[in-house]
Formats: sequence, C-alpha cells, structure tokens
Amino acid sequence: MKYIFIDGYNVINSWKELKELKKTNYGLARSKLIELLENYSSINECKIQIVFDAYLSHNKVNSREEISRNLIIVFTKEGETADTYIEKTINKIGGKYNTCVVTSDNIEKQVVFKNGASTMTSEEFYHEVEFNKNKIRKKINKNYSDNKIAVEDIISIDIIKKLKKLRDE
Repeated sequence: MKYIFIDGYNVINSWKELKELKKTNYGLARSKLIELLENYSSINECKIQIVFDAYLSHNKVNSREEISRNLIIVFTKEGETADTYIEKTINKIGGKYNTCVVTSDNIEKQVVFKNGASTMTSEEFYHEVEFNKNKIRKKINKNYSDNKIAVEDIISIDIIKKLKKLRDE
C-alpha cells in the first residue's frame, strides 16, 4: 500500500482550478481538493493524508478526520506548519512503507527524502490526478458505448420492414 502525504495549502496554491476557488472561498477549495483526492485514493488503492496548516489559527491541538478508509484530513495545531507535521510523521514511519510527499517546497522535499520518502511536486501530482480522471472517463465511455443496444436488437425484422415501408411512403 502506498502512503501519500499532501501539503494541502501548497497544492491549493499550485493548482489553477483550486487557486481560483480560494479567491472566493478557502473552504470550497479545500472541499474540492478533498473530493478529487478521495476519488484518486480509491482508484489507486493508496492512503492519503492531506495536511492543512493551522499555524496562525488558535486551534490548540491537531484535528484529524477520517473521510474514508483511504483518506484522512489533518489540521495541525497552533504554531505547527504542515511541513513540520509531515516531517515528524515521515520520521516516525521511516522507510517502512512506500511513502510519497506532495509538496513544491524544496527544503521539505530534501528533509523527507532523507527520511526515506519519495517526493512529487504539486504540479506533477496534478498531472497524475488529471491522467487518472481521464483514464476513468475513457473507461466509463467505453463501457457505455459497449452496452448500447441497437433498435434492431429489440424489434423484430417484420416490424422494421413495416417501419421502413411507412417511412418510404
């Protein structure tokens, strides 16, 4: 099982669609990211933790919400950045699991890489998520077109002949 840790605000500030949403409503941008990653995690059978900074908020403790069996949302405690939370978590699990951190922060990438995790920029991850969405869309469209039923499949030949005769009159 692959584990992916995502710096939530880093991704929101990197993906065009989410960046536009945050201009009017940060909560909506977070919700859209969560929705996209819930789909991604179930399709790719990986566990994702999206970590949002509560660095400047007055939230005294970490808050953690399990959205599904594959997706967890974490808001850090007051004074703790998403980077710090991710670094501590990666340091605990070390190289025990196939772990990836999604962030465009170069210092963060170096720190987690030293602790046994791979990294991916927010932009690279965006392209991976989009690729998966397109793959699913194509599969759905193929299944839909494979299951189409022609009129000839459900109407007898006699009725088809009568309909053609009516059309030609």
